[in-house]
Amino acid sequence: MSRVELLPQPLDKTTFACYGDVIETAGGESFSINQGYAERFHDLAAIDVTTGGGRPTLSIFHARPRPLPIEIGFMERHPLGSQAFMPLEPAPFLVLVAREPEIESLQLFLSNGRQGVNYHRGVWHYPLLVLNKESDFLVIDRSGADCNFEERRLNRSAWIAHG
Repeated sequence: MSRVELLPQPLDKTTFACYGDVIETAGGESFSINQGYAERFHDLAAIDVTTGGGRPTLSIFHARPRPLPIEIGFMERHPLGSQAFMPLEPAPFLVLVAREPEIESLQLFLSNGRQGVNYHRGVWHYPLLVLNKESDFLVIDRSGADCNFEERRLNRSAWIAHG
């Protein structure tokens, strides 16, 4: 069996829509606030965290680059809520998602470094994949008493050789 290598495609709202929201100001609805000294880009993602009495929680994740090539042998999902990641400084990162935790279903995207993502509830994804430098992300997800995490092994491994 030959090695499966994943190649990234640019992250865009249309292609990513079945997995979640691309968080970006480009093309977003905006309006002036604070006496014209600020612009509000409004409602950029559908935050969904209240299932089963959950509440939104705001965190900062500090991610480190993984050595290449990266072996992809599992996927994870959050069945009770969405999970949003927004980079706090411009730095491209990879986004790996799947309809099902199977190698044939994997899709790899490359953020332009100013885009974030909001995974819809139950979407299979891989943990943060930063590329060239350590990066901080603002994260909005669900907090609650119920378990909101599943992990599943893939039927075989895939590889990311470069970003």
